[in-house]
Amino acid sequence: MSQIASPKQKSKTLSYIAKMRGKGQSPLKTNWKDILTALIGCYITIFVLLELTKVTNTIWFMAPFGSSCILAFALWNGPLSQPRNIIGSHVLTSAVGVIMLKLFGNEPWAIALAVALAIALIMITKTTHPPAGANPVIIMLGNYSWHYIITPVLIGSLIIVIFALIINNLRSTRKYPTFWW
Repeated sequence: MSQIASPKQKSKTLSYIAKMRGKGQSPLKTNWKDILTALIGCYITIFVLLELTKVTNTIWFMAPFGSSCILAFALWNGPLSQPRNIIGSHVLTSAVGVIMLKLFGNEPWAIALAVALAIALIMITKTTHPPAGANPVIIMLGNYSWHYIITPVLIGSLIIVIFALIINNLRSTRKYPTFWW
């Protein structure tokens, strides 16, 4: 037997759906100098990480670093783009991934829990950096060990920050970072 929704229930449902419409236009602003800076910064950083991988036969690159470069060079002055967030978030979420892998293996429920715990941890520590949310998945599916946290995670994050410091500050209109701690 189906029940008919009351007018109050319908109103709540419509209000809930109405919240999803969004208003206005995107607040993102770009200009050609910013686009060129992001293009050059991302290219150099990713190229260096990939060349280091090729030359040393050690992993220096992982996919989330591409997204980290977007934040470091295109949205360089945002709170999620600062050195503390780039380095701290990648290291913390990777540690969660390794711990969860060692404790529970790479079952789907464990991977999902690892990502959720990692997100909570970086929010608590105020080191939120969205690309790092993928790290537990990469680590657990790849069955990586503690060494992965050093290379590529820590050293790769440091390289991104070093290039962000150099390239962003070449522009007279940029001052990176906006904060360290």
